[in-house]
Amino acid sequence: MADPFKDTVDAWPPDVRSAFEDIRVMIRVSASDAGCGPLTESLKWGQPAWRPLRSMQGSTLRLNWSGKSPRTLVFYVNCKTTLSETMRALYPTEFKYESNRALHLRLHCQWPEQAIDHLARLTFRYHLKT
Repeated sequence: MADPFKDTVDAWPPDVRSAFEDIRVMIRVSASDAGCGPLTESLKWGQPAWRPLRSMQGSTLRLNWSGKSPRTLVFYVNCKTTLSETMRALYPTEFKYESNRALHLRLHCQWPEQAIDHLARLTFRYHLKT
């Protein structure tokens, strides 16, 4: 199966590609550990995106890099959810928050692995009551 992110991520600088792949692994592990089942990987608005394969289970999590802000990767959550608000309450300093959908993660520093794991779990189980 072809990697849906390859062409997009190959255009990014090598250090960003490496960081992306590390976070991609974290996202997959978080989903598996949380029992979210398989994830679909696709491009949404030209950005790498993950979503549980089972419908009505969770929401989409996107991760993008832009040359306009070369020292950050940005997670995007659905702006119609409470995900950003919840993350801001739980992890006020781990990300730089933008409105109700963007969580900026600085490159070249220690990542808040617990916060990234929690973000993935909350996102992929968003519609479940448990």
